[in-house]
Amino acid sequence: MLRSYPTQPGFGVGAVVIENGKVLLARRGQPPLEGRWTLPGGMVELGETLEDALRREVLEETGWTVRVGQQLALFDFIEKDEDARIRYHYVLADFFCERIKGTLVAGSDVTDVRLVSPEKLSEYELTTKALDVIHDGLKLAGAARL
Repeated sequence: MLRSYPTQPGFGVGAVVIENGKVLLARRGQPPLEGRWTLPGGMVELGETLEDALRREVLEETGWTVRVGQQLALFDFIEKDEDARIRYHYVLADFFCERIKGTLVAGSDVTDVRLVSPEKLSEYELTTKALDVIHDGLKLAGAARL
């Protein structure tokens, strides 16, 4: 599938991982959103389940093995160019995940990974949708500790 100017949407997955009250973020190393902070994740490959794709992507990008939990969001990411042509179109499913093991290190497709305190998220210029999903994940993490 062509990533830019595709003939159909691609399907991607993202992980909301809360570790000791902090949110796992990754800085994208490729378009779209190159250089921007986002949730770790990526594209589902042919024959892969959503959960398998998410586990693979999080491990590749962050060095962490995760357990995939509840789905938090399903939405479109559509970016148009200056001529109003569709440059990118992804359908994205974000899931709450729990770290099982691993050492945090930036891997494929990302230039940096960090655990960020919720009160510092505004410094990372996240998309509104990412902030909404993170907020839902923080609420879920809080409920899991009750």
